[in-house]
Order: sequence, then C-alpha cells, then structure tokens
Amino acid sequence: MLLAANTVALVAQSWVIGPFTRPTAGPVIEPNKFYYYTDPITDQKTYWEALHTFNPAATIAPDGKVAVVFRAEDASGKDEIGQHVSRLGLATSMDGLQFTTEGAPVLYIKDDYQKIHEYPGGVEDPRIVVAPDGTYVMTYTQWARGAGQYTIGIATSKDLEKWTKWGPAFGTATNGKYDSLLYKSGGILTELHNGRVQAVKLHGKYWMYWGEIKVRLATSKDLIHWTPVLNPQTHLPLVVMSARAGHFDSGFPEVGPPPLLTRKGIVLLYNGKNSTGTGDETLASDPKIAPGAYSVGEALFSAANPAKLLDRTAKPVLTPTMPYERSGQYTAGTTFAEGLVAFQGQWLLYYGAADSSVGAARAELPR
Repeated sequence: MLLAANTVALVAQSWVIGPFTRPTAGPVIEPNKFYYYTDPITDQKTYWEALHTFNPAATIAPDGKVAVVFRAEDASGKDEIGQHVSRLGLATSMDGLQFTTEGAPVLYIKDDYQKIHEYPGGVEDPRIVVAPDGTYVMTYTQWARGAGQYTIGIATSKDLEKWTKWGPAFGTATNGKYDSLLYKSGGILTELHNGRVQAVKLHGKYWMYWGEIKVRLATSKDLIHWTPVLNPQTHLPLVVMSARAGHFDSGFPEVGPPPLLTRKGIVLLYNGKNSTGTGDETLASDPKIAPGAYSVGEALFSAANPAKLLDRTAKPVLTPTMPYERSGQYTAGTTFAEGLVAFQGQWLLYYGAADSSVGAARAELPR
C-alpha cells in the first residue's frame, strides 16, 4: 500500500520522470553486523557492512531480479564521514523491495594494481549500466584517502559478482593529462530498450555526465576509456550545470543515476545540496529545506547537443522527510539517488538515506 503522505508533487513539466512515492515506511537495505569476510589487505576477519549501507546503484540481474550494488562501511577509522573503509555489496530482490544481501562484498580494496587509487579509503558510490552485449559497466569512486585523491573508476562484470577493474575513467585520455584531476560521480547515458535500461550511443559515441559542484561531460567509444568534453575557449572540462540560488541545489548539483535518453531529450536525475552558507556555498539556500540537505532533482538536456541544458525542476522530486532520511551519520538529511531501474511496469529509484541506509521510491512507467 502506498504511503499517500509521502507523494511528492511535481511541477507540470511533461519530460519529468515521476511523481515518486515511497512504497515502504523504512529502508530496504540496512547495516548487517553478522556478515564478515577476510580482508585481503589486513588478513583479518572484517564486518564489512556493520556501520552503514547506502548510496546504491541498481540494475536487473541475469536472473531477472532487481540487483542493488551498495556502498558499505565497516566500523574502522574515525567516526567521521569519509573516514571509514568502504566496500561494495550486492543485494537482490524478486519484488524490488525485500532484499537478500550477499555475505561478502563484491568489489573492494585488494593488493592489485588499483590499490594506489583505492587505499585506504576504499570504493564508493557506484552507478551501473548494461552494455548492449549484456556486460555490466560500473562507475565508482576510488578513494585514496591518505593522498586526498579520488577518481571515477571503471569496472565490468558478466554476473554482478565477479568484477574486472579497469582503473580511472580518464586514465588513458590525452597521455595522462587528467591524472591529477579530482573527479567522481559518473552517470553513463542509457535508454529504455525492450523494457530494459541499457547504455546507448548518441552521435556515434557513449556519453557520461560526471561530477559534483559542477556537472560536466565525457565521451567514450567502448564504455571503459573516457575523455572529458572540453570548453573550446578555456580548454578545460566543459561545465554543463551548476548551483542555483534559492533552490534545493543552491549548494551544488551532483550526478545521480545514469541519465535516460527519452523522446523529450536526456533526463538526468541528480542530487542537489542545499546551501549551508559556508565555504564555497555562498548562494542563498532554499529556506524550506535544511541547510546541507541533499534532495533529488531532474534536468533535461538536448539530445541534439548533450551539453545544452534545456530545463530543470524548480523543486525536488524527492527530499528527506522521513526519520530514517534525517537521522544517521549525515544529520542534515539525504535522499541521494544513484540507481534507477524499470521493473514490472514501474520505475524504481534507489537512494542513500542520511548516508546510513538504502531507501526506495517508485513512479509509474509510461506505457
């Protein structure tokens, strides 16, 4: 039964996905203090999802179930955001709401050639698309905490359990020009094809919207090796969307789930941080939303020119209102979306709630 009080009203923009409702009164994935594995770096028994489970990618598994790959934090490190070790776990569901979690993580720090990019912080915040040949392609954050370096890593899999790491997305672009660039949050362009969301080429190439603070673009021929789209005047990565004063994204926007190519254009669901009025967040905030809170918004880009922003929602389509979305390690509140799937005639949107658990929302899938 839908919780009518949790329905989010939308402005009358015909391109918007939604409205979204919360089909449950609580999270769909929560921390587990019982599962452990042997960490290959420390060789110690590690309760890898004991503290937080949040920021989920979503797709359809080979067996037709909904699959969510989520960020999990153990209890090591300082009791501060970003100071725990993160790994990625896998959970599957027959109905999209009741999940069974694998007992061990599926992507984590190893003593491999990506350790330099992932140690000691770990792997964070995945987004997943399905390639036309059925391969799963994941973008995720590689967090070399000690060096203060973070990058978008690329990994691929045939079954969502065994992953091949390919390294930083921009690692081979322009002879290492972007090796020192700090970049995260990559959403690869998709389309709904025969009831399935999969990666799609547009104008002969794949596209990825990426970044927080400023949203930018990149292109690829193979979904693995990416090159930023540059501003022809500055020769720096082209900015296609930034903060707005007085809105839910007055602090900054950050890319959410993989964007969707529709008949109206490219729809990008994104996470907007409300301004705190501190640091670089100097724009006026939305007074109806807590300072620093993350809400979900939507933006429309041109299919003819993916860099051209056509419209975006004046109000969020999902914002933290439930107790589990406003309590946890991020007390300002988050509905931080990273996963969107088409399943049984509906859109299912998965999001991190207060950086502590995974929530779900759903919307009608137009016929």
